[in-house]
Amino acid sequence: MQRIFSLLLLLSGLSVGLQAQAPATEQSAAATAGMTFEQTEIDYGTIQQNADPYRTFTFTNTGNQPIIITNAVGSCGCTVPSYSKAPVAPGEKGEIKVRYATDRLGKFRKRVTLTTNVSNEPVVLTIMGEVLDKPAQPNAVPAGGGGMFNNGN
Repeated sequence: MQRIFSLLLLLSGLSVGLQAQAPATEQSAAATAGMTFEQTEIDYGTIQQNADPYRTFTFTNTGNQPIIITNAVGSCGCTVPSYSKAPVAPGEKGEIKVRYATDRLGKFRKRVTLTTNVSNEPVVLTIMGEVLDKPAQPNAVPAGGGGMFNNGN
């Protein structure tokens, strides 16, 4: 009989202990950072060689904790991301600026991988487009010739 009483006492103590931990778990789950991007892919479209290389990804902190970006890496040396090291407060917006080397001709599709405190999974952003060669420059009028701009003199 004493064993049954001891067992019941142990089980009730365990139950109370688990209930005491439940609010702490709910509270920690409620304290999260959330990152919502306006877009996760940006298409440069068809651009000329050496065109504007910058594009900006904008996000909002939709959680209740500051977002901290600890790292941003391009998939190659031609894709260079930059970002603020300052935490982004809840409700505030942040930016990831990406520079693509538009001197390279051809189609491209590159990724930027972010490491944040939002999740253990990285955030992946994508840029894409096509860089075309600049059109040929027209030949200049030769100097000193009897062209139409100097009245044949």
